[in-house]
Amino acid sequence: MPGGGERHELVRGELRTMTQPGFEHGDISLTVGFLLRAHAQATGSGVAVGETGFLLERDPDTVRAPDAAFISQGRYEAAGGATKKYWPGAPDLAVEVISPSDTFREVQEKAREWVAAGCVAVLVLDPEQRTATVYRAGGDSHIYAGEENVDLSDAVPGFAVTVAELFG
Repeated sequence: MPGGGERHELVRGELRTMTQPGFEHGDISLTVGFLLRAHAQATGSGVAVGETGFLLERDPDTVRAPDAAFISQGRYEAAGGATKKYWPGAPDLAVEVISPSDTFREVQEKAREWVAAGCVAVLVLDPEQRTATVYRAGGDSHIYAGEENVDLSDAVPGFAVTVAELFG
């Protein structure tokens, strides 16, 4: 990946430059990452990371970097723990925060790619609507808002939060 301070993702061999996210995006990403990290550490259920590259496909390669992610402890250990390279495969949970430059179609496509690559669940947060959409295998998706509880325990054991908590 090229340097220069720009963010990139590699999608089926095509380099895509990503717009630098704004303040609100960073605030929400950190909030979700903090909630995931605190839960993972308290329960020993896995590892939470932010803006980490995941190698999803080979020849041509696809490397995506969600705003936050969770990998179960068993999968983390089976892969040999932390690596300085891209994580081999999809996380159990990928979190994407919609940026003003994102289109609905792009985000929906990315969420479906995460699921197809092996994510148990993908959490898409919409700052404008203050909603959380969860995508799961089989094309299942559900939109949550306000004080609704978002149960992600299938991807992150024991993890459930309200939409309001996700937006801090």
